[in-house]
Amino acid sequence: MLRSYAAAHGLNSNQFAVIEFGEDEIVVRAGSKWVRFTHEQRESSDGIKTSFALKEDGTVALDGKINEMDFAAEWITRELLRG
Repeated sequence: MLRSYAAAHGLNSNQFAVIEFGEDEIVVRAGSKWVRFTHEQRESSDGIKTSFALKEDGTVALDGKINEMDFAAEWITRELLRG
């Protein structure tokens, strides 16, 4: 989902996002900004760290708020590519 939303938001931006997948983390980069996800945390290039969890029911817990996975992916990529 992150790739799809990053591509869609990239059409309306002067930059594009790169998604990196590792065994224990996912990193999304756009220009000098980035967001890193682990099993328990979201960290951004501006120094903000928040709780993060993928739930079995297809939702995402991000900083204590529950969202559908696609809404969370869209929000994350939109904020990253906002210029």
